[in-house]
Amino acid sequence: MLRFIKHNLTSIDNIEFYPILSLLIFVLFFTGVIYYVMTLKKSKINELGSIPFEFDNSITDKEEK
Repeated sequence: MLRFIKHNLTSIDNIEFYPILSLLIFVLFFTGVIYYVMTLKKSKINELGSIPFEFDNSITDKEEK
């Protein structure tokens, strides 16, 4: 089965460019995510961390009506 796939891939021109491009996109994306997380302020992290524990009264008000 692998030889059928390998044969099709070798017949495509400039196929060696795609693995390099996908690795570059992968590395750039996760480098950007790590940079974003490392530069977040402590107040923003605390604000985002408390979101699941906040109670929204507007949800219960809509259900009662």
